[in-house]
Amino acid sequence: MEKWRAGGRFLKYRAAKSLFDRRDSPKRSIYNSSFGVKYDFERNNGTQNWKVGSHFPLYRSFGTMSEKIVRNPSFSRLNSEDIRYFKGLLGQKNVIEDEDSLLTANTDWMHKYKGSSQLLLQPKNTEEVSQILQYCNSRRLAVVPQGGNTGLVGGSVPVFDEVIINVGLMNNVVSFDKVSGILVCEAGCILENLITFLDNEGFIMPLDLGAKGSCQIGGNVSTNAGGLRLVRYGSLHGNVLGIEAVLANGDVLDLLGTLRKDNTGYDLKHLFIGIEGSLGIVTKVSILTPPKLSSVNLAFLACKDYFSCQKLLAEAKTKLGEVLSAFEFLDSSAMDLVLNHLEGIRNPLPPSIHNFYVLIETTGSDEAYNKEKLEAFLLHAVEGGLISDGVLAQDINQASSFWRIREGITEALMKAGAVYKYDLSIPIEKLYNLVEEMRRRIGASGKVVAYGHLGDGNLHLNISAPKYDEKILAEIEPFVYEWTSKHRGSISAEHGLGVMKANEIFYSKPRNAVKLMASIKKLMDPTGILNPYKVIPQSFAFA
Repeated sequence: MEKWRAGGRFLKYRAAKSLFDRRDSPKRSIYNSSFGVKYDFERNNGTQNWKVGSHFPLYRSFGTMSEKIVRNPSFSRLNSEDIRYFKGLLGQKNVIEDEDSLLTANTDWMHKYKGSSQLLLQPKNTEEVSQILQYCNSRRLAVVPQGGNTGLVGGSVPVFDEVIINVGLMNNVVSFDKVSGILVCEAGCILENLITFLDNEGFIMPLDLGAKGSCQIGGNVSTNAGGLRLVRYGSLHGNVLGIEAVLANGDVLDLLGTLRKDNTGYDLKHLFIGIEGSLGIVTKVSILTPPKLSSVNLAFLACKDYFSCQKLLAEAKTKLGEVLSAFEFLDSSAMDLVLNHLEGIRNPLPPSIHNFYVLIETTGSDEAYNKEKLEAFLLHAVEGGLISDGVLAQDINQASSFWRIREGITEALMKAGAVYKYDLSIPIEKLYNLVEEMRRRIGASGKVVAYGHLGDGNLHLNISAPKYDEKILAEIEPFVYEWTSKHRGSISAEHGLGVMKANEIFYSKPRNAVKLMASIKKLMDPTGILNPYKVIPQSFAFA
């Protein structure tokens, strides 16, 4: 067996089978990323059940907002005639009015945003969505589309009394072509269920998220969700081949193509990817899925500085090329938090804590070829001083333990106390400069923790503190947005704008671009009923 020496440790290689099969257990816990509340999530026969479990003190989030959100006075209020219509259309059991169910639907899973909707509708097919929107548009009843409700910016919950349209009952696989790998499914399909379905067919989803056990593909598409595989398979703008969506007036727009090539005019499906339901409700999706590959490897590596991380990424892209499937990083503060706040976590590279850690995953179809490429890459990286230490997963259990470190950082942050979270896209060479600047600003008031998808320049910046404090927030905002804008980054890499960042959009988009967005919104949704107060700044949306 080949071995590499690095910092007193042998880097050993052995192929591990199907590391993509990191299945969540039927029952698992998710920790909200602002308030330290733990939710137990259980799946029973495809249904979702949430209950509040052990928790830490709840806190209201603090955030800058240039203008207070006010309810659009042109919207009507729900009355008994409306409810009677919906019950006639959907049946009584799919028109939800009870307080407990509405409390869950009105509140995002972080408990950061809470609306006051009095009605939750559960359509079973596209035609019912169409009739709902046709009626709501005629009555000027505002609506909010909702799927798994796992968003982080308040995009899937009401701001005021909007009618909630949950597409969770629309959860059928329509078709799957084993030759092309093209999947057609309804918007309410849970991502993990699609992953399982495709696994049985010898394929994988090009999307992998921590919330896969509850998020739905319609919501994934509507937020252009990123995740761990983007460095390999790209964004949903590239993988989604077609969409069926219902417009504000109830018209069904059938763009559900399954062709790789279609150059006939404007590619309108992109209008519905990443716009958070503000232009239409996605009801079906066709998506290109790659074949499942048998040779999967995961390395957990240590680097002495951020420059070495950058250089290692550049080398990985060159020398691993087509087999590189994930490139994640975390700094020493993130590792320290995980080791101190999560049970059962061990340092893969004891005894010391290194400045930076990198997880590199490769996937391919030829085990011998992939092994040769990985051996050459690691040997070159060690000789070049890019790796201080490292280890390769020997089996699926060890691989899962490595991923647990990366995916457990949010949970560790919650256990540590209050946390301010920011999801940013920044040019890779400048990405960690923001972390260092933030540490200078925060000083001893808090602990700055950084991790993310280095392969695509996505930084998850966190400021951990004993409690929420407006003085700390004043050091963070608007500096974090101004710095990101100055370096031509994005204030939202993969979480969307929702209500949290709608009025901050100008940090990432010029005023004339926002004006054009508002004009498209006005054209496609003249009454403004679709997910109001989100994405578009209120001053533009009501203009």
